[in-house]
Amino acid sequence: MKNRLEEIRKKRGINQEELAAALEVSRQTISSLENGRYNPSIILAIKIARHFGMSVEEIFIYEEDEQ
Repeated sequence: MKNRLEEIRKKRGINQEELAAALEVSRQTISSLENGRYNPSIILAIKIARHFGMSVEEIFIYEEDEQ
């Protein structure tokens, strides 16, 4: 799954530590999400979307050929 998390975070002027604190996760979790090494739980994806006032689909891109 691809995502636009880093792009959106940087546009808002938020660093990884600030976002991690707001979402109650580690900075490493944010880094792993941004680098595509980790797919979020549904709950975390919703928390991220709500934090930015966006839909989950605006941030996370699921491609049908991924398994």
